[in-house]
Amino acid sequence: MMASRSNSVLPGFGLSLGYTLVYLSLIVLIPLAAVFVKSSSLGFEQFWNVVTAPTVVASYKLSFGASLLAASINAVFGLMLAWALVRYSFPGKRLVDALVDLPFALPTAVAGIALTALYAPNGWVGQHLEPLGIKVAFTPLGVLVALIFIGLPFVVRTVQPILEDIDTEYEEAAVSLGANRWQAFRHVVFPTLMPALLTGFAMAFARAVGEYGSVIFIAGNIPMVSEITPLMIITKLEQYDYAGATAIAVVMLVFSFTLLLAINGLQAWTAKRTGRER
Repeated sequence: MMASRSNSVLPGFGLSLGYTLVYLSLIVLIPLAAVFVKSSSLGFEQFWNVVTAPTVVASYKLSFGASLLAASINAVFGLMLAWALVRYSFPGKRLVDALVDLPFALPTAVAGIALTALYAPNGWVGQHLEPLGIKVAFTPLGVLVALIFIGLPFVVRTVQPILEDIDTEYEEAAVSLGANRWQAFRHVVFPTLMPALLTGFAMAFARAVGEYGSVIFIAGNIPMVSEITPLMIITKLEQYDYAGATAIAVVMLVFSFTLLLAINGLQAWTAKRTGRER
């Protein structure tokens, strides 16, 4: 009995593991399996015709392209914002820190309506961009703006705690040895932040790919121009074409999983490389 107790990771580990697997199956695995099963009711030719329709392919390009670009922009500016919140004191810092979480608390439909009101041709911001020939609302640029808005907190909140744990003495030591501030950041701080930054990037990308509420209003939903893939799925469901909707969902799932797997692999490699260097 002593041996069995010593080999147990947690008290009640077997029960905890069983509950976790059942919960995971009910919430994640079974619904995902149902998507594949439902889409398999289509023949291969029907499946291919659905997922390669011109409007659907155009939505893939917009959804995945805008999501990757938005996540990349958020990785850069999210890191800068987290750096400012951690390393500097300025008036209104607590307010800025609280506003970072606004996309988490704000209903996505409200966010979409607010962004549309701001960037429409007669909006507070859009009316100043219109004379410059810059159209945001009802264009792919509007989709990008919405995805940046909802993805920024993921990067900031992922990088911020890691940055808070980094001792500034390492940077000061590098500077005392002749490195400038940029070299100290690049060789001392950034390698430590890289795994967290990749995690924030992956989370922002995953959220952006499936985003619907905040995008649907500002996108304008112009065929072949500003239609996102989730809208294609909703349209199929409204037409009671459940097999077609799940077919498009399968393509999104496979693409997203492949990209996230690659990002997680890069994150693990970066963490190991950083550990060896340290």
